[in-house]
Amino acid sequence: MVGERKDISFFIKLFPLAIHKEAYGKAKSIICAASDSEPMRLLEMTFEKKAIPRNECATKEIDATIQQAQSLGITGTPTLIFPDGRMHSGTLPSGKIIEYVDGRE
Repeated sequence: MVGERKDISFFIKLFPLAIHKEAYGKAKSIICAASDSEPMRLLEMTFEKKAIPRNECATKEIDATIQQAQSLGITGTPTLIFPDGRMHSGTLPSGKIIEYVDGRE
């Protein structure tokens, strides 16, 4: 979709679900990664079920995301939030995302 619509951006916020016991530590390790490219590499590694190195830093970003998700009623991932405020839990094919963004859905 990125090649098709350069006006659509995705912002990834790590929302570790409590049912996954290692998710919080992994999310914090990803956020605390040192270089600009490292967080995406570590995120991809977790999607591939590979071990990632532990990184620690004084970030409150994960806790803030959890609080924000709870305040919005988000209980699962992925959750898409569209410019008009509509939310969709679960995945969507790229064509459907484009329909939502264009207001055709």
